[in-house]
Amino acid sequence: MSSTTQSQHPTTPPPAAPRVRPAKARRVRRLSAQDKIVLVIMVGIPTLIQLALVWIPTVLSILLSFTRWNGLSLESIKAAGFANYDYVFNDNPAFWPAVQHNLLWLGFLAIIATPIGLLLAVLLDQQIKGSKIYQSIFFVPVMLSLALIGIIWQLFYQKDNGLLNFLLGTAGTPQAVDWFGNSSVNIWAALVAATWRHAGYVMILYLAGLKGVDGSLKEAASLDGASATQTFFRVVFPAMRPVNVVIIVITIIESLRAFDVVWVINKGTNGLELISALVISYLVGEGQSIGIGSAFAVILLVISLVPITIYLARTFGKEK
Repeated sequence: MSSTTQSQHPTTPPPAAPRVRPAKARRVRRLSAQDKIVLVIMVGIPTLIQLALVWIPTVLSILLSFTRWNGLSLESIKAAGFANYDYVFNDNPAFWPAVQHNLLWLGFLAIIATPIGLLLAVLLDQQIKGSKIYQSIFFVPVMLSLALIGIIWQLFYQKDNGLLNFLLGTAGTPQAVDWFGNSSVNIWAALVAATWRHAGYVMILYLAGLKGVDGSLKEAASLDGASATQTFFRVVFPAMRPVNVVIIVITIIESLRAFDVVWVINKGTNGLELISALVISYLVGEGQSIGIGSAFAVILLVISLVPITIYLARTFGKEK
């Protein structure tokens, strides 16, 4: 019986496995001769410019900082070891005042100039009448070079015919203040001039940040009963954290590379010593010493790399 049943119901063979088509090999398009030429031009030329203007001078400055050289002939270059750095840190009378002035520059921009820029951005973000005109007016100093800004403020601070002394009623009198010549006040006068430009730069960055804040966050805060001030400092300002980080880095770099204004005023002397001004004064000044000037430049480079490295580490860390 069982054999008859098996003959009547034969076992069906298992279904054949589906045929797997071999994957088509990905066609790789080879670069033509024209593509290679374009690639070389687009990559090679910027790389050469970067090497010529940034990396090669940086490496040469580091090497020259360990030498004594008057800049006249290559035969006069002599190894100096760390003598230049020892002179900068221990024997140069202008180095530590310059460090203090750079720190003062940083503090003034961070505490005074940056909040002014933020305030301008908040006011102009309220869609007031003529806001575009005001933005253009406040942004004009950003488009000017710092050297030109120094010249403009020289006219404002001039002792005999300056606008400030004229407004104070002391122009042409013995009571007139020499704002750029007096070593006790010229650093503050220069900081006001730098603030005029920095505040406009910060204003534009914060305006862009305010435009990018989600409006629903403000609406949710207002529904919860938060005032306009509470909404800004507890919702809007924290939401602009990427912009805040950028502005912090920019402010630090601006304080380190400050040069043009003080050089226009009195070549970075008489109470306006800055590290950047010391670099130029030793490289091209009367007491020319390429080794000492290079040592100042390397010190400035190392200090500048600290905020840049922190910013890049945070940026690429978030991307990962």
